[in-house]
Amino acid sequence: MSLRARITTALKAAMKAQEAARLSTLRLINAAIKDRDIALRGEGNDAGVTDAEILGILGRMVRQRQDSARAYEEGGRLELAERELAEITVIEEFLPRQLSDAETEAAIDRAVEEVGATSIRDMGRVMAVLKGAYTGQMDFGSVGPRVKARLG
Repeated sequence: MSLRARITTALKAAMKAQEAARLSTLRLINAAIKDRDIALRGEGNDAGVTDAEILGILGRMVRQRQDSARAYEEGGRLELAERELAEITVIEEFLPRQLSDAETEAAIDRAVEEVGATSIRDMGRVMAVLKGAYTGQMDFGSVGPRVKARLG
């Protein structure tokens, strides 16, 4: 079952169960996917969003909510922070399991070896391999500096 179909099925189940918070988050996910579909149609791509792109959208949504929750906690707005964290839980149901630090290091090593990277100039190629293979499974914001350190 495609990722889009899984999200639609979860949305219908949340409607039937009258789970307002979950339903709201699932609708936000659907809206983000449809926005990307519309943008792709404007670029002449009628095929729509792929599962890999949906994983990227979900990853961005999680990061946005983590940032918001942190800001709310610092501002003493704990009820809003809890709501953001609850949304993260719903979004993460559709993301693959995150790689551990050891698995991430091993993936970086394999990508460096695969590309034959020897210097920092090869970082873009290494990151492209990682993004192609591990979208949704690792935080590329933290992986970038690790790759840079490995190549630098």
